[in-house]
Amino acid sequence: MISQFGWVDAYPDDVKYILSEGHDLGNHSENHKNMSQLSDAEKKTELMSVHDKVKALTGYDMFLFRPPYGDYDNAVIKTARECGYYAIQWDVDSLDWKDYGVDSIIKTVTQHKHLGNGSIILCHNGAKYTAQALDTLISTLQEAGYTFVPLSELIYRDNYTMDHEGRQIPQ
Repeated sequence: MISQFGWVDAYPDDVKYILSEGHDLGNHSENHKNMSQLSDAEKKTELMSVHDKVKALTGYDMFLFRPPYGDYDNAVIKTARECGYYAIQWDVDSLDWKDYGVDSIIKTVTQHKHLGNGSIILCHNGAKYTAQALDTLISTLQEAGYTFVPLSELIYRDNYTMDHEGRQIPQ
């Protein structure tokens, strides 16, 4: 997910490369605020400022939004939809942001009680050990029979609700 935090401005070639490799680009807001605490107008600004920068840079219209901190409510989801976004949420937190180490990330994900088909695993590009853990994490999950798909292929786009854990529930 792309959050302004200088990422689009500081790494424009990386943003273009990620897209060129067939990956989804997603929005994570301009300033990483608790979205449920903002007015609808502020929510829209948080989304569309990053959206417009990525669109100008790549020509791509992002449509996936992960609210910072997993903080969402009905108003956040409604505003995101009005801006052309699907709000998504993870169900497996790697806890990589706690900087416990490579082995901790791998164990936390592979032994997570929610890990299963359709899981969305939360990792952070700025966490200290994430990059070092990814090869082993990915190969371990593949050996367990999991495959990786872009989020855009995983989510429901119509006729669903989200439960309190952020899981999409088809209607």
